[in-house]
Amino acid sequence: MTERRRHLVARLILLAFVVLAGLRLATLDYGAKISTNVIDLIPADEREPELHVLRTLANEQQARVVLLALSAPAAPPDKAADAFIATLAGDPSFAEVRRADDTAARDALGRFFFERSTDYLLPGWIERHRAEFAQTGRPDAEWTDWLAARTVDELDAYLHTPESAAFQDLIPSDPLLLLPRLASSARLAGGDTPADAGNVVRIWARIAASPLEPEGQQPVFATIDRALAAARAVTPETDLRWTGVNRFAAASESRIRSEISLLNTLSIAAVLLVSVMLIRRPWQVLHLLPIILCSLAGAWLAVTLVFDRLHILVFVIGALLTGAAIDYGFHLFLHADAHAGEGYGQKIRRVLRPLLLSCFTTVAGFGLLLMSELPLIRHLGVFVAAGLCTAVAAAVVYHAQYPGKPFVARQLPALPAGRRASVVWRGVVVLAALAAVAGVSRLHWHDDIRELEVPTPELDANDDAVNALFGQQDDRAIYLTGGDNLADARTRLDAFAAWHRERFPDAELAGAALMLPSPAAHAALPDRLRELGGFPDALRAELREHGYLPEAFAPFFNTWERTRAATPSDYDRLVAELRPLLVGPMSMLINEADGRVWFASISGHPPADEPPPPELQTVATNQLRTLNRLFGRYRASALRLSLIGLGVTGLAVVLLYGPRRGLRIYAIPVGACFVTFGVLGLAGATLNLFHLLGGFLGVCLSHDYAIFSAETRAPGKPPPVSIRLSALTTIASFGVLAFSQIPVIAALGVTVGLSVFTALAAVEIDAALRSRRHA
Repeated sequence: MTERRRHLVARLILLAFVVLAGLRLATLDYGAKISTNVIDLIPADEREPELHVLRTLANEQQARVVLLALSAPAAPPDKAADAFIATLAGDPSFAEVRRADDTAARDALGRFFFERSTDYLLPGWIERHRAEFAQTGRPDAEWTDWLAARTVDELDAYLHTPESAAFQDLIPSDPLLLLPRLASSARLAGGDTPADAGNVVRIWARIAASPLEPEGQQPVFATIDRALAAARAVTPETDLRWTGVNRFAAASESRIRSEISLLNTLSIAAVLLVSVMLIRRPWQVLHLLPIILCSLAGAWLAVTLVFDRLHILVFVIGALLTGAAIDYGFHLFLHADAHAGEGYGQKIRRVLRPLLLSCFTTVAGFGLLLMSELPLIRHLGVFVAAGLCTAVAAAVVYHAQYPGKPFVARQLPALPAGRRASVVWRGVVVLAALAAVAGVSRLHWHDDIRELEVPTPELDANDDAVNALFGQQDDRAIYLTGGDNLADARTRLDAFAAWHRERFPDAELAGAALMLPSPAAHAALPDRLRELGGFPDALRAELREHGYLPEAFAPFFNTWERTRAATPSDYDRLVAELRPLLVGPMSMLINEADGRVWFASISGHPPADEPPPPELQTVATNQLRTLNRLFGRYRASALRLSLIGLGVTGLAVVLLYGPRRGLRIYAIPVGACFVTFGVLGLAGATLNLFHLLGGFLGVCLSHDYAIFSAETRAPGKPPPVSIRLSALTTIASFGVLAFSQIPVIAALGVTVGLSVFTALAAVEIDAALRSRRHA
């Protein structure tokens, strides 16, 4: 092939790739393809029940709640709040809006249960006391008398509490304390209004769309802005504080998108700056730009074709490709012809072996990441592997247009190589090994899901302040109990309540368990009432013995007799009549998602470290602790894959170069990784999954330098300038990542930068020691 035809073919290949990749990326629906939802970092088939619940409920009612607090300097802005609420309620982006201090819904629910307490509250009351009686071991013949005595003892204890004053008029109709107990449960579930709320009107709202989707963000924000304008038209001094999942999601997306642009731009600029400083003719650096851009385009193209949905962090981390992809351009353009008149084909054949071997070690390592459980790691594996393969191909094709125009680089001085210097370098190696051993022994690992996002301290402080106004407390645990249908879920809820009483005997449990009887308790009610035929007389006797007038409780005894004579209601009808009354915060107690039904329960104890037993189908919704534990498990999985990857690449190097030479090459990346983690350990850094990934990437890149040095370094000479330049540009690229506002990205940048720096130092020291041998 003539030189002119080769140039034409190379340009056509590059042009075809750019056009095809550009068309694909230009027509991509980025909103549907790229996610900023942290839950999308979790596998869809995650086996831990907590994560299954979080995935199915992340877009449901709990996440759609928005808390808003309007205030004014002089007095609560009630009229302004009416205008504010009217604006929100009239917009389709909001599904429900209520004043938190509006008691209408709770009063309606209270009247409902007052009239229907025997249908909804009595079955559960009897079953709980029956279970307590069974634990006493007493004969069934004493059941009625025991229950009467127990009822009066509980009544005595309750009447000595301050809360009893509000229910004095109800006690004659409800000596079983069904309604007072339900009211106490409702207070625990709803939180307490702080005494220092001041001139604040609290508003509870639920948005119509998922807060993690665009429809649940900007339209909602715009509606709130309009509502605030309407409120200020009534009371100009009105101020608003509000919080919701959508505020955090939108802020995270905005900051991460800006991180992508900034990191990629700074990474390319840093690489080009280092190149300009080390290449005598700076304009030649522009030859590397097409290789970098093709590499990024190939990575984007491959990952968007292979996966249906990607997390935006893949592209933030993808900024690392700039420092890795440029290596292949350096290796080609910095290699002068072996002799005058050397053809393009001869030069490519001479350089292609180390080029492909170095690419293979990195691609093979990242290819193993496809076996990871974590989607982010699989996506990253495809992104990097495809980008590097594209970089090699682009470098070879692009170089075909300029085969006789190598870069002229500034020669950096080599390390001293005399006898005395060799002693010093061996001492440096020994000291580095000892320091690494000491540092590795001090390593501390902890994965924190919050490090995946840009910190938002102002939003966190606002969220704490607004939740405090609504009486939300950190000393409460929230549980979700699931089932295939409502009856199944309600049955499991009783099992969870029994476990909770045993595990936390001093903590009250609130939720739907008190409002809706289980199917079994509802079905057993007629038989239980027949068993308790003598209960009214036994209760009268106990009341009289404790100083009460039984005649004062005539309303209760009349209701008891009517209930015994009545036909039980259908269970499905009970549910259908209750559901419309559960509005506002109370609607959170029953959820339906992903073909399952979930009951929420609130407990008066801090979140526990250990979840309920799996057979209860109940999970604690402490997302932070759950996700942290999960990422710790993924880190262990990534460690296994990394060790397998190290073994595969090491075996390949040994087979290709022989045991002696192969182990010497292999020792450089492994030693660099070991020293890097030793330095981090000595620095007292807390490591996470992304430090591990950074170490693995550093090993892969370090393999490149070790292989190129072994293949192309002349005996007695320092490492080729292409290796130095490649390593320095990689350090510059990852040095930019080290300044990321996202902690895990910064961790990745620091780890890879340290690994590459250590590997370059190892290559230089190895060259110095070998130079003395050839002197």
